[in-house]
Amino acid sequence: MRFGLIGTGFWANFTHAPALASTPGSTLDAVWGRNPDAAAELAAAHGAVAFTDFDAFLDAVDAVAFAVSPRAQPSLAIRAAQAGKHLLLEKPIALTPEDADALVSAIDDAGVASVVFFTWRFNPDIRAWLAEKQEPGGGWAGGAALWLATALRPGSPFNTPWRQETGALWDVGPHLVDMLGACLGPVTSVTAVPGGGEVSYLVLQHVTGASSTATMTLSAPKPASGPDLFLWGPSGRSTMPVSSVDPRQSLRVAAAELAAVAALRRRTHPCDARSAKDTVQILAEAEKQLRSSMAGI
Repeated sequence: MRFGLIGTGFWANFTHAPALASTPGSTLDAVWGRNPDAAAELAAAHGAVAFTDFDAFLDAVDAVAFAVSPRAQPSLAIRAAQAGKHLLLEKPIALTPEDADALVSAIDDAGVASVVFFTWRFNPDIRAWLAEKQEPGGGWAGGAALWLATALRPGSPFNTPWRQETGALWDVGPHLVDMLGACLGPVTSVTAVPGGGEVSYLVLQHVTGASSTATMTLSAPKPASGPDLFLWGPSGRSTMPVSSVDPRQSLRVAAAELAAVAALRRRTHPCDARSAKDTVQILAEAEKQLRSSMAGI
């Protein structure tokens, strides 16, 4: 599969470009970004071609991978889908349910495949843990997840305008909500409460009757930083392995699975855009509650 990459920032350079260039059965053929010089530099480093014309970029590839902000992603992804390109999307797929709906509709209308890059869901060790611990019948009573990130600390390559604007809810929040849903069943409702130190707390109810909590910030002190997730129930407690997570390894898996899904007549995937749309809906409701709480309403 011939991939094109949209985006030229840190995440594109560190994760997407090297992973796509080294995925068996796929090639990184094209790069497009708002900064032509950055696109040319990234493309040259991986034997790809930089494009300034978006339509020409689309004509050169079979699939498009995105390493752009969630505000920019929907409109670009819709154009790519309408051009018949398969999509390797970033999470969240959008910042509003309306934009998520429009993107999913475009994917459905075009009949293209989509995979959303939830890093944890494509890590082999975490997948093995999830397969062992998933109990669709509701064997787990609940779970807890937290991500104490340092993205907004000075000097972090993740300290970008969109993260400054939207905070942890839309950056690490999608990972927590998605994984808790994978473990405990789809989320049916959310209650969100702001905390001190730019921390947000979510209480999630799941279709299985289980409940879970998610704690997140992008301004954690470095000694306390890191993710964690555990499940609990009658059989005990189980903690998700996170120390081995390499985003490039996960992206190679995601890219290979997009190619596999694209070859099928029924182009669905557990982490496709339609499933990720539900995460956007939950986060949008949480955002509404957090804003109301902070406004004193």
